[in-house]
Amino acid sequence: MKQQIPQLVTEVMNDYISLVNKRFPKLLEGVYIQGSIALDAYVEGSSDIDFVTVMSRRLLEVDIDVLSEIHREIANTYNSIEMDGVYIVWDDLGKLAIHENSYPVYNSGEIRIETYINPITWWLLKTKGICIVGPERTSFTYETSPRDLTAYVNSNMNSYWANQTTSLESAFGEINKYSKEEIDTAIEWSVLGLIRQYYTLKEHDIISKVDAGEYGLKHVPTEWHPIIKEAISIRKGVKNNHYTSEEQRVKDTIGFSKYIISYCNTHLLKV
Repeated sequence: MKQQIPQLVTEVMNDYISLVNKRFPKLLEGVYIQGSIALDAYVEGSSDIDFVTVMSRRLLEVDIDVLSEIHREIANTYNSIEMDGVYIVWDDLGKLAIHENSYPVYNSGEIRIETYINPITWWLLKTKGICIVGPERTSFTYETSPRDLTAYVNSNMNSYWANQTTSLESAFGEINKYSKEEIDTAIEWSVLGLIRQYYTLKEHDIISKVDAGEYGLKHVPTEWHPIIKEAISIRKGVKNNHYTSEEQRVKDTIGFSKYIISYCNTHLLKV
């Protein structure tokens, strides 16, 4: 395995590959890591292991129980690590919509069947993906398009992230019901997640959460720097003194989220 893969991740992937080979003999043809590990930004205890597994035949609903057993065993052995990925065949590489075909996805501890893979997965796999099993990514011939990236971010910004901001604003009046850990998670997810969208629209590339925060400190007005620094500190697991009030932290998160969405729609997107 590649040097940039953390030792714990190497152990998880070795056990995972062994289980897949045991439960699906002679079907495994490729395993690739993308996401934060490929971006050299893995944070133990926080980052997922984002994977793409390629099989010699399409896995269907009848295979879900076996896949669930594999991931359950991994989760029981490594309870501090989350895996997140897809099971495809070679013909699916680079395709956004699988159409009549479907593929299993493992996310948040569950297997489900889907028919769409977002362009960020394909972009990261082709440009930064780490090969564990199978041919190197340099052999992949599918095309990745900045237009696909920006179209996806456009949709995501004005659906998921807009709804996320509305939900956070709706919960503001009951902030005392939430623990500091829950608030930390919401701040990190919202602030750094939205800057990643902003970065992709400006640079036509993909960046890690912490690097996105540092990018934001260089390109976003200084009034939002305290909440960006707060989000970076949370992501790194570092104690900070940027805020003394939970209400102000959440208020700034909401305000920043609205600012970024509005800025992107006005200056970077055609909606």
